[in-house]
Amino acid sequence: MAEHPNAALVRKGYEAFTRGDMDTLRSLMASDCTHHIPGSHLLSGDHKGQDAIIGLYQRLFEETAGTFRVELSHICVDGRGHAVSVHHYTAERGGRRIEQNGCLVFRIVGDRITDIDECQEDLDKESEFWS
Repeated sequence: MAEHPNAALVRKGYEAFTRGDMDTLRSLMASDCTHHIPGSHLLSGDHKGQDAIIGLYQRLFEETAGTFRVELSHICVDGRGHAVSVHHYTAERGGRRIEQNGCLVFRIVGDRITDIDECQEDLDKESEFWS
């Protein structure tokens, strides 16, 4: 059975992110896509537009000196334009290390991601790491 197109789109995004392929990531997003990051730290907030989101992803790598790693676990879809990815990630920053699970909730219109909501296993742990 073939993978649902929305799951394939999200998987392609994770693969591009892992390779640092920002051009492919940009091609998967609507021009006004927004990535919402919860918490109260330097990366929190609404990152609106392809340039802002690509800048956010580049900053993840810069702030962690390239140690940020994400491993996709699985993707669930509803067939109505939503996909949820579950992943495990690790990073090191300023002598600290984080390792936890997270997920992204995607809204997809046509063949483009229009919105990304990020959820974390432990918001306090996340804020402490990035503060």
